[in-house]
Amino acid sequence: MHLKLSKLESPTPGELELEIVERKGLGHPDTICDALAEELSRALCRVYMDEFGFVLHHNVDKGLLFAGRSLPAFGGGRVLEPIEIYQVGRATIEFNDKKIDVKDIAARCVRNWFEEHFTAIEPDKHLYIQTRLRPGSPDLVELFARQAEMGVPLANDTSCGVGFAPLTVLERVVLEVERHLNSSHIRGKYPAFGPDVKVMGVRNGDKIELTIACAFIDKFVADLGGYRDLKFALAQTVLDKAREFTELPIDVQVNCADDLSRGSIYLTVTGTSSESGDDGEVGRGNRANGLITPFRPMVMEAAAGKNPVTHVGKIYNIAAMEIAEESVKVAGVKEAYCYLVSRIGQPVTEPACGCLDLRLERGATLSDVETKVKDIYYSKLQGLNDFTKIILRI
Repeated sequence: MHLKLSKLESPTPGELELEIVERKGLGHPDTICDALAEELSRALCRVYMDEFGFVLHHNVDKGLLFAGRSLPAFGGGRVLEPIEIYQVGRATIEFNDKKIDVKDIAARCVRNWFEEHFTAIEPDKHLYIQTRLRPGSPDLVELFARQAEMGVPLANDTSCGVGFAPLTVLERVVLEVERHLNSSHIRGKYPAFGPDVKVMGVRNGDKIELTIACAFIDKFVADLGGYRDLKFALAQTVLDKAREFTELPIDVQVNCADDLSRGSIYLTVTGTSSESGDDGEVGRGNRANGLITPFRPMVMEAAAGKNPVTHVGKIYNIAAMEIAEESVKVAGVKEAYCYLVSRIGQPVTEPACGCLDLRLERGATLSDVETKVKDIYYSKLQGLNDFTKIILRI
């Protein structure tokens, strides 16, 4: 469980001439898949705990969305073929001679999630739900069960996690803009704004460019003039929100593929591109901190849907992020990157390798911050025993 501390000398992404940040919003097909996988994992955790007193083995992180087909129209179109949702993975379907109806649990998760987040989708009409869950391999199931003997969860994979803090100005802008557009306030004020929003942020020198893709809901758009007005309102909404976080000049562009002279616009029946032509998959979207940050270290693990007891693909990415966030609260630490590496079969509280790269304030040294940062690191790792409870509260 050795921790390596290093001092960063290279500039932070926020100090570079060019920076790029992306966020796929609530209704993006990839984000939908992540959300459904995570909802299913949480639902399984709750059922297992209610029935047996502890979480049983599962990993449901291989979901797929197969887009439907639609015919949008001003004032309201129709969905011609439903969105197909495939939930794929491994789950305990029987324990102590008691069967768990994972198929029913999964279907309810999908319907409930869409009913909560999509006002324009009728699950029984617009969705086709398929569940493909089977028991895990005997060796991994046995490894999962071994935690009872050890008294601590054992990593079920050799994997790595990474986290960083704080967010740059551009990262904060991109994150908060999408959250704002999908807030109940804005969606109540502008019901035409669909939840499928993607924000691409580029900072070029001292200028920020935000490119927004938003699937407008057709029944709230009367005509081409109304669509044009809504695009302007969305751009102004984005600009107002972004200005809360920076004084840099900001340029906002909305639905750049539109050609209004041809009547080619981003109009949907349900508020998501999933209804017609844009498929989705777990793990292809936002990382554990909700952003896609090519100028930062990232890993390819899909945190969504992995069990919160032993799967380090989830645990270490969230833990690394929290360690970094706590570390920058230490006086003298300006920026932190945390890296964690697991070894399958070893306690999750004891990484095979841990690293903290710290950018320090002028005049500060590693020896000034070492004790406090190490305390944060080891305390967070020891707290992983209660990670399941933390995840279920998120």
